[in-house]
Amino acid sequence: MAKPVIELEKVDLSLGSGAARVHILKGVSLTVPAGETVGILGPSGSGKSTLLMVTAGLERSDSGAVTVAGQRLDTLGEDDLARFRGRNVGIIFQSFHLMPTMTALENVAVPLELAGRRDAFDRARAELTAVGLGHRLDHYPAEMSGGEQQRVAIARALAPEPAILIADEPTGNLDFETGNEIVRLMFEARAKRGMTLVLVTHDRALAARCDRTVTMRSGEVVGDVRREADPVSTPAETALAAEH
Repeated sequence: MAKPVIELEKVDLSLGSGAARVHILKGVSLTVPAGETVGILGPSGSGKSTLLMVTAGLERSDSGAVTVAGQRLDTLGEDDLARFRGRNVGIIFQSFHLMPTMTALENVAVPLELAGRRDAFDRARAELTAVGLGHRLDHYPAEMSGGEQQRVAIARALAPEPAILIADEPTGNLDFETGNEIVRLMFEARAKRGMTLVLVTHDRALAARCDRTVTMRSGEVVGDVRREADPVSTPAETALAAEH
């Protein structure tokens, strides 16, 4: 098996304060080898998106160890963490998170420029062309469809050539046909570049395309199935499937 690129060990995280404090992740352990594709399933509130945010260094765990690309994230200050994330982790969100006052080209290039890449605009232009938006470089997000905006987000995530691509419900705001096209782009990019892909989805068919499906419920991992193994589902997974 390939060397792990993501290692979570007994990760706990609570959010909020006082009576509103909620225990989101409960002793979650997960190891992902380099180059693997992992689909994370679970009902709303199961902790799956929070798990991605912890992996990306966008949320800090209360306890446990989070190691990504050989780096313990809890040992990094905020500035170093941001630099590490910029080099190693590409993130695609459900709601695109594009800057509305920037063109497609600027949305992809500016993060590269801030990271010190001298070829930022050339790189951005190449990535946008690769996702079929070479003719939309100077358009603003409001001038683009949801599918086009998500293509810009994919180009932005891929431009730094990260080792890990993280996607949180990447097709959630898209129609079926457009969503399928976005999925195709993500999986093709992963295969071409040899990245690790971890995605959160409610779509069991999409998760089934991954090498491995991890099922979460109430902040815990209740199922972890590799596609080639084809095992019998656990009772927790069977109950979860009935909810969808």
